[in-house]
Amino acid sequence: MASKPETTRLFLALWPDPDVRHQLRMWRDAWTWPRGAAPVHGDKLHVTLHFLGAQPSQRLPELLDGFQVPFTPFSLQFGRAAVWHNGVAVLEPSAQPPALLDLHAQLSQALIKLGLQPEARQYRPHVTMARRAAGAGLPQDGPPIDWHIDRYVLVESAGGSYTVLREYLI
Repeated sequence: MASKPETTRLFLALWPDPDVRHQLRMWRDAWTWPRGAAPVHGDKLHVTLHFLGAQPSQRLPELLDGFQVPFTPFSLQFGRAAVWHNGVAVLEPSAQPPALLDLHAQLSQALIKLGLQPEARQYRPHVTMARRAAGAGLPQDGPPIDWHIDRYVLVESAGGSYTVLREYLI
C-alpha cells in the first residue's frame, strides 16, 4: 500500500512587526469574550492574503520561489471591530488601498502559474481576533493602528504553531 505524500499546510500573509503585534493584542484584549470563545494567540495575529491549504512538501522549494511578486509598499489603518455572521471576531481596515488589492491579485496570478487555485470568494482583509465569538462585546473606539506594509510572508501552520518560511520584501 502506497503511503500518502507528505504535505505542508501553507498561507501567504501580512505579518506584523512587534509594535503592530502589540497594538493588535491590545485591541484583542479590549473585547468582552463570551464563554467558549477562542481568542487568537498574540503570536498568530496576521492578515491572510491567500490560504493554500495542504501542499505536497516536495513542491516547497518551487512554491517559495514562485510567490515572489513585485508590489508597491502601502499602509493599512485598522480600527473597525466586527463579528461576522459565522462568529468570527475581526479587526477590519478602514479602507482597502489599491496597492493591497494589487498585491492580492499579483499573488493570485502566481498561484495560477504554480497550478494552484485561488479562492473564489471576494477578498476581505482582516485580522482574526477570535473564533466562536458570537455575542462578543466589541471594543469602543480603540486607537487606530497604522501598519506600513513593505513585506509579506509564506507561513507554515503545523501542530498549532506558525513558522514564517520566507519573507518577501519590496
